[in-house]
Amino acid sequence: MKKTILEIDLNALEHNFNVISSKLKPTTKFMAVVKAKGYGSDSLEIAKKLESLNIDYLAVAFASEGVELRKSGIKTPILILLPQVESIKNIINFNLEPSLYSFYFLENFVKYINDQKIEEWPCHLKINTGLNRVGFSKGEIQNAIEKIKNCKPIKLVGIYSHLAATDDLNETEFTNSQIDLFKKISSEIKSQISYKSILHMSNTSGIFNYPECEFDMVRAGIGLYGYNNFLNNELLPVLSLKSVISQIILCNKGSSVGYNRSFNCKEDTRIGVIPIGHADGISRSFSKNMFVIVNGKKAKVVGNICMDVLMVNLNGINSNEGDEVIVFDSKNNAEDFAKSVETISYEVLTNLSNRIERKIIS
Repeated sequence: MKKTILEIDLNALEHNFNVISSKLKPTTKFMAVVKAKGYGSDSLEIAKKLESLNIDYLAVAFASEGVELRKSGIKTPILILLPQVESIKNIINFNLEPSLYSFYFLENFVKYINDQKIEEWPCHLKINTGLNRVGFSKGEIQNAIEKIKNCKPIKLVGIYSHLAATDDLNETEFTNSQIDLFKKISSEIKSQISYKSILHMSNTSGIFNYPECEFDMVRAGIGLYGYNNFLNNELLPVLSLKSVISQIILCNKGSSVGYNRSFNCKEDTRIGVIPIGHADGISRSFSKNMFVIVNGKKAKVVGNICMDVLMVNLNGINSNEGDEVIVFDSKNNAEDFAKSVETISYEVLTNLSNRIERKIIS
């Protein structure tokens, strides 16, 4: 390897799918979240693998992501978590299931399917139980239900909500209040419709920490990729970001390194130049605390991270030009990396740019 690559281990993905599935009742459905390029990986390869494992549902944030999967042959039902009014036509044309989460979207959706004389369309109703991000609040639900009941083509195949703090056991009281509110509202909704809807609320940490929140289906996102805020040891990291030492520069004591002369050598220093930078998703703000692994040893980033490269201190590390560099992998995982640079794995992974070559391991 003589360049920067992101390895995507589909065997680890299958392992994580099986681990999470083992926590569920046999009748519980499994929705896999593959939004944001599959958490920075490759949403199509992830979706294809999950489809081969008979996943029940996929979920993405926006219709454009669902359209891309459909065009590539994915047949599994796809929930659009945050559909926009402008995407309604594509939702219908590509057989996607929208979340009904606001009156603005709901009213525009109703108008479109009525105008197009569509006989039936599967939708999911989003209830805001306390995350206060997206969804109908308790006081809005009945108005929303009336609008849905007055539009015969809409079939609520799903009723769902999203938990705010299942990874923080200090917030158990709040989480239980969310679950209780969801039970109450969903029961009221079900009493007003003549068919069965799938109830889903639990996320990855909910699956592990709140089995009473399983309902009819669970939604796993970051856990499928091997990460979680509470670092469950049963999961395997799917992604490994690796690069190479492009050049080693010998800097004398007193020399400076990088833009704005942001690092000064206090001794003669071997500087390794690594071809990955903030255009690849390695934020300039990581410069202060970031390190990489070179031949099993930590090499501290020095100077400001540049657009295309970063520099590391190789003193005390037996290394040569062309040697492999590990930003994160299964041993030094992205969760640990994220903590070291004071962010979260979600941000690290989803910031990885398309310029980085993806390599599938299966």
